Amino acid sequence: MDIVSDRQPSAIWPDAASLDGQGQLSFHGRTAGSLLDEFGSPLYLMDTDMVANRARRFAQAAAQAFANSTTHVSYAGKAFMSKEIIRLVVEAGLLVDTCSMGEMRLALAAGAPGRRLVLHGNNKADEEIALAIDEGFDKIVVDEPQEPARIAAIARRLGKRARVMLRVTAGIHAGGHEYISTAHEDQKFGVSLLAAGTDAAVLDVLDTLSDPSPAVSDTGHAQGQVAGPQEGRELDYQVRSPYDIRGAQVTDQDRALAAAMEAVAAGPALAVLKDMLSRQDDLELVGIHSHIGSQIHEATAFIQAAKRMMLLRKTFYATDAFTLPEVDLGGGYSVAYTDGEDSMDIETELSRLAGAVNGLNRSLGMPAPSISFEPGRWIVAPAGVSLYRVGSIKPVALPEGTLDSQGRPISERVYVSVDGGMSDNIRPALYGADYTARLANRQGSQETMLARVVGMHCESGDIIVHECRLPADLKRDDILAVPVTGAYGRTMASSYNQALIPAVVGVGAQGAHLLMRRQTIEDLLDLDQG
Repeated sequence: MDIVSDRQPSAIWPDAASLDGQGQLSFHGRTAGSLLDEFGSPLYLMDTDMVANRARRFAQAAAQAFANSTTHVSYAGKAFMSKEIIRLVVEAGLLVDTCSMGEMRLALAAGAPGRRLVLHGNNKADEEIALAIDEGFDKIVVDEPQEPARIAAIARRLGKRARVMLRVTAGIHAGGHEYISTAHEDQKFGVSLLAAGTDAAVLDVLDTLSDPSPAVSDTGHAQGQVAGPQEGRELDYQVRSPYDIRGAQVTDQDRALAAAMEAVAAGPALAVLKDMLSRQDDLELVGIHSHIGSQIHEATAFIQAAKRMMLLRKTFYATDAFTLPEVDLGGGYSVAYTDGEDSMDIETELSRLAGAVNGLNRSLGMPAPSISFEPGRWIVAPAGVSLYRVGSIKPVALPEGTLDSQGRPISERVYVSVDGGMSDNIRPALYGADYTARLANRQGSQETMLARVVGMHCESGDIIVHECRLPADLKRDDILAVPVTGAYGRTMASSYNQALIPAVVGVGAQGAHLLMRRQTIEDLLDLDQG
């Protein structure tokens, strides 16, 4: 029986990770060494109890922040999908986002009903659309102007009505790497809010509108004066105008809002919404969707994107007398990958977002929509750890003037090779993502060395950890553990150099068990039909 203490290595490790007096890292009482002995190396670990807890926490935070609205939370399955993980998040009250036939089939095989599934994708196949309609998916997220006609035709052929939502490129840029910032116009996702060449400054009026309600709050930020009702301004229900006021009462702010609405009315997104609405016999238009990026630490960018989505909703009501029932604000909620990094405080930032969204809708005279979110990384990344066995250890002398990540001069870096690499974690090579590592099977020396943890592949960019301090007495067959690998590790894994994709093992209070088996040489050979 492994003896463990209650000491957690640090906050970036799973809640049930602990270190014993001999320096052995354990998860729910199972040492890293015992897990590798049973399941092989390298190995993905997933704390399934933590996944379920974080799914429930996000759903609760959303419901509490938007206490006067209906909220929906969808797990972004692209972060990591297995049958058990799907069952856990669905049992926690979440829907599941899918974006391929494989993800759709896996979610259905896990027992998720169609009404708890969502189909995304910028290039959906007819077969994927047909499956989503046939299984009664909660919604299909439209990504380009020709797609509504395709979905309507397939729905008509099946004798069913498809629930659809439009993905809108809001023009708000957020996130770390350019490839994970998804709301700028020059990229493949969504339909632009504004026509090309339109000066987005026309939307700045959204930051000047005053909330007519006395109950305004912005949790986590200074609360100053609260704007009251505008003096002398009353709604006139006899006026057939989207602005609800008579010409004599129009202010400069009203004119600015009208100009913003006119810019949105002339944009591509509203044109697609009109097309979707015109196909009501085959399509049920349920809302609009925005996703602005990933690894976003606080709510400011979400607030700006949400304001633009609410303006689109108001404009569509003004032009077509249709109130979009749901606004999906997407995902991108950050986690810390290394000690000292920022991560999003979900409760605080969703409360800030709710205050801004509710205040703007009151200013626009619109009822609150249902609000949806799509966390993926935030739910599973901190629950995952990758385990490796150490191979070669190579000190490399560096030229004078070389600096470490803190700007300090260094003369040597030690390259520590392990039995995995970019085939099981592509993120450092793809995005320059930072991770850390620690010795997991024993207490190392007090003296440390500056190390770079690298993989076994024929690529100089095959790096797992760019820089970390490891014990100077590290040796072959030691075990290294890399935390926060629950998202976009296994799901982006490859067989580069014909490496075998590692197993995924679930650990929890009930013990350790396989979620996904290790790939075998027989699997590789069976794929080759030559």
